[in-house]
Amino acid sequence: MRKLTVLQVLPALQSGGVERGTLEIAAHLVAQGHRSLVMSAGGRMVAELEAAGSTHIGWPVGRKSLLTLLLIPQLRELWRREQVDIVHVRSRFPAWVVYLAWKGMSPEHRPHLVSTVHGYYRPGCYSRIMTCGERVIVISKTIQDYVQKAYHVEAGKLQLIYRGVDTSQYTPDYQPDAAWQQAWYAEYPQTRGKRLLLLSARLSRWKGAAAFVDMLRIVCRQYKDVHALLVGEIASDKQAFARTLQQKIHQAGLADSVTLTGYRKDVKQIMSMASIVYSLATEPEAFGRTTVEALSLGIPVIGYQHGGVAEQLAALLPEGAVQVGNVAEAAMLTLNWLEHPPEVTPNTQFSLQVMQQRTLEVYQAVMADAGQGAS
Repeated sequence: MRKLTVLQVLPALQSGGVERGTLEIAAHLVAQGHRSLVMSAGGRMVAELEAAGSTHIGWPVGRKSLLTLLLIPQLRELWRREQVDIVHVRSRFPAWVVYLAWKGMSPEHRPHLVSTVHGYYRPGCYSRIMTCGERVIVISKTIQDYVQKAYHVEAGKLQLIYRGVDTSQYTPDYQPDAAWQQAWYAEYPQTRGKRLLLLSARLSRWKGAAAFVDMLRIVCRQYKDVHALLVGEIASDKQAFARTLQQKIHQAGLADSVTLTGYRKDVKQIMSMASIVYSLATEPEAFGRTTVEALSLGIPVIGYQHGGVAEQLAALLPEGAVQVGNVAEAAMLTLNWLEHPPEVTPNTQFSLQVMQQRTLEVYQAVMADAGQGAS
C-alpha cells in the first residue's frame, strides 16, 4: 500500500475533542509509516503532536479575517512542495480557505479533500463547506442524520466513524498510581474520603454547569460524604459566568462541597476516582468524548438523552439516560446509584483503534477512487 502524506487542518491545538482526535489520527498515520502534517495556529497540544512524530505547520488558518485568504497561494505551494496526498479539514473557516485553494487547482495536480462534521453547525452556506470533501466523515448517527437532513448529502459520500477511546488504556480496572494520588490530595485535600461526582466540560451555561449545581442542592442534603468536581477550562469570555456560578454555589451552601479545578490534563485519573460522571449539556453533543471515556473506565454516567451521548448510553448503560433538563430526575438517579451502583457494559463499540483504522481506510479509498479515474 502506498505511503501517504496527510495534512489535517484546524484552527488551533489548545484543547478539546476535535483537537484530541486530530492528534490520534496523526499518531496512527505515523505508526503505520505514513507522513503526518497538521496545520493550526498552535497551542498547548503541539508538543505532544510533534513528540509522536508529526510535523506542525503554524499558520493562522482559522483566523476569521479576509486577510487569511492571502494564505491561498501559499497553501497551493505547500501542497506541491510537500507532495500532500490528502487534506483533511475539521473546522469551517479553515475549510473555506482550503476549499478555495483546492478548487482553483486542476484535479490532476491537487490533493484529495476529506472533511469531518464534528458538530451541529448552523444550517446555511457557511456551514455547508463541511460537506465539501470527496468523503465526509460524520462522528455519530445523530450527526449523520443531521447532515443528510440539512444538506442532502448523497449517502455514498458520508462515512460514519464514531470517535473512540483507547480501550487498552481506559479499562474498568484502571487506577491512578500512588504518586498521582498523593499529588492530587495535596492539592485538593477536601476530596479525601469523599465520593466524587464529576462534570468534565469547558465551563459554560450550555454544558450544564448550572444544572449540575442545582442537582447538587438535592443530593448534598442527603449525603454529606459527597464532593462535586467541575473539571474544565474557563475561557476568557466565560469569566463572568464563572463568577455567577461561584455565587450560585455559595448561595446554595455548597462552597465546601464543590471544587472548580479549571483545565486539567489528568481527567482520566480524576474520572477513575469518581462515583458518577455527568453529561448535562442542554444542547445535544455531537458525540461526547468524556462520556465514553468514563464508561470505558467502568464509571457510571448520568446524561441527558439526546445527541451522541444518548447513543453511547443506549449501548453501554441505558438506565443512565434522563430527560433533557430534568434536574430532579438526575438527582433521584444519583441518590439511587450512590446506594446501588449500576454495572456498565464493557465498551467494544467506541474504540480508538477502530476509529483510527477506519479513518485511514477513508484516505486510502479516496486515493483508490482517483486511481480508478474518479474525479
